[in-house]
Amino acid sequence: MTTMTKSAQLHPRNPHQGRYDLATLSKGYPPLRAHLTVSPAGEPTINFSEPVAVQALNAALLQHYYQIKHWQLPPGYLCPPIPGRADYIHYAADLLAGPAGVPTGKQISMLDIGCGANLIYPMIANRSYGWRCVGTDIDELALKAAQLIIDSNPKINGQISLRRQQDSNSILRGIIKPGDAFALTVCNPPFYGSAAEAAAANQRKRTNLGLNDNPQQRNFAGQQHELWCPGGEQAFIKQLITESVEFAEQVGWFSSLVSQQSHLKALAIAARQAGAARIEQIKMQQGQKSSHILAWRF
Repeated sequence: MTTMTKSAQLHPRNPHQGRYDLATLSKGYPPLRAHLTVSPAGEPTINFSEPVAVQALNAALLQHYYQIKHWQLPPGYLCPPIPGRADYIHYAADLLAGPAGVPTGKQISMLDIGCGANLIYPMIANRSYGWRCVGTDIDELALKAAQLIIDSNPKINGQISLRRQQDSNSILRGIIKPGDAFALTVCNPPFYGSAAEAAAANQRKRTNLGLNDNPQQRNFAGQQHELWCPGGEQAFIKQLITESVEFAEQVGWFSSLVSQQSHLKALAIAARQAGAARIEQIKMQQGQKSSHILAWRF
């Protein structure tokens, strides 16, 4: 088992290094200007507690770095921070690297388990490496929103396709079809174990930020299935590991984001017990926040 670590900096290939250049971003995406403000230190910023401001920032980032010109979410759907999502893709890409570097082009296929309405992982993977991507979700509205993003952006139209998971008790079953071959799967699993746990964590975060006016509001939003499931991320990833055995011949690397380091040991043991021939734990660090990728192959 190998552990890859990094400093507080993002992956070397991640374009989102340093502070946001809000002047440049708002020039390319004028709607962002309405959300610009000044920090106590006198520097330009946005109000990260306001979902509409965060969504405008994401839209500006996607347009500037990935040429995604049309990107909009249904109200209340998860609006993830893009630099951290890009880090996952670049570290996961390293798993595929050979002597010639990371493979690029449409001969590489990636499966995103739970793409949501935001479609972040497939867009970054396709625009960064030219991979073909399949996004999956259980939420019909999320997939409709994701399809609208695909249809509205010629750069990714025809490069990303979507599949709906019809069975709420399955993750890979019913999604990976006979004849499919994926070099890599990625997943950002539901983190919390219950709605109450998710609400309590959100309240703690808003209290720490001095925001007590609207305890139900989340700056990055999120639907129920995006935020929690019975047993939380550990249970979800264990099920993913169990199901992955059935598709060992069709997938090169399986992977999942692991937000809580305390879960890594048990999950690595589960992967080993499932018969994984190789297991990788990749540490990512974005400022004060750290997370891990667990990856395994058979």
